[in-house]
Amino acid sequence: MIGLLRRSAARNLFLPLLVGATPAMSASVFAQEAPPAAAPEATPTAPQEPPPRVSLQTSMGQIVLELNRERAPLTVANFLRYVTEGHFNNTVIYRVVPRFVIQGGSVGANGNGKPVHEPIPLEANNGLSNQRGTITMARASEPASATAEFFINLVDNSGLNQEAGDTENRTGYAVFGRVVSGMETVDLITQLPLGGGYGPFPANAPLIPAIIRSATIIDASGAPPPTPAPAQSPPAQP
Repeated sequence: MIGLLRRSAARNLFLPLLVGATPAMSASVFAQEAPPAAAPEATPTAPQEPPPRVSLQTSMGQIVLELNRERAPLTVANFLRYVTEGHFNNTVIYRVVPRFVIQGGSVGANGNGKPVHEPIPLEANNGLSNQRGTITMARASEPASATAEFFINLVDNSGLNQEAGDTENRTGYAVFGRVVSGMETVDLITQLPLGGGYGPFPANAPLIPAIIRSATIIDASGAPPPTPAPAQSPPAQP
């Protein structure tokens, strides 16, 4: 019996019961068994916030943009700031270059420019490429000079990407989103006759203005996000 016990214990250190073993022996075997480890509690994960979307309601139709906050956080925050301030409302697409870009931002429907905030840092090193349908910040020759001007790529414009070997982030144009609906509206704008004579590119301004009537933040269904209820004021003290 002792030989059987030793051979069985060698096969299974935590064997709960041996045939023919006395209660005392069973108790000694149980005494060597470690208590079962408690199952780790599942840590609830916060739901991932969907990428913000912006609807541009234009005189030619709707364009819906999905912005990449993960890759271009500063640029997206800047663009959404202008949207919430109503900056793009009643502005025009003032530059159309077929097979290149359409551009808008700060030229009002009356042809006058609108004031802008301070420029933002360049985020052209974010790995996003200037492909057809992407939205990108326009800027001057200085890298950190983008404000509110943006363009939508009509074709793949790899020449606008950051240059290889640029370790100082001084080249390229920062892509920060893409058109997810309404690319047909973008293409329709490119068919307008040009030479409108307004804005910083008079020869490339449409003769019939393509007006951005409103820019609105929407959810994935296309509806504006719900407005939070106003906070209740505490009762007046006597």
